Amino acid sequence: MSAGSLEKAGAAEREVASAQSESEVSPDTESATATRINVPHIPFVEHLGIVTEMSANGESRLRYTPQPEHLNSFNVVHGGVCMTLLDVTLAASARCLEPNMGVVTIEMKTSFMQPAQGTLTGKGRLIHRTATMAFTEGTLYNEAGKPCAHATGTFKFVRKLAVGSKKAQELHLPKEMDQVISTD
Repeated sequence: MSAGSLEKAGAAEREVASAQSESEVSPDTESATATRINVPHIPFVEHLGIVTEMSANGESRLRYTPQPEHLNSFNVVHGGVCMTLLDVTLAASARCLEPNMGVVTIEMKTSFMQPAQGTLTGKGRLIHRTATMAFTEGTLYNEAGKPCAHATGTFKFVRKLAVGSKKAQELHLPKEMDQVISTD
């Protein structure tokens, strides 16, 4: 597939689909077609091939098919990829009630239960929210429907900043600091 075709396909996938009612889509309902509702453009997530199947009413369901380069030395999905899928799943459940706001991860705890193999499904739900914070949980399932990992996460609602904005990327350090510990 050419770069232009990939770009058009990605743009088409990001288009907002018509909203479906809660009775039509729930985290336990398997859907033949992916439903994208207010899914932000995140290049890293798209690079991994993570697809949002549903994100509405405080719940989300995302799907991921592993690629060989995403496996670890035991030939199972790398833990970092699993955590990324869970992070995005939890964030989708947090932000679906506030589609005009972004969210940033404040804290996330992940418990791994068994190796993640085959196509993975992340299911998330919003547990509680305040005006500025969202508290979520989610589980990652393997192809057989067995849980591989579980996570809880705390997210802060933030205004969306323009991509590439100098203000969004500047790091102001005191002059006496001679080394940067973290830029995240």
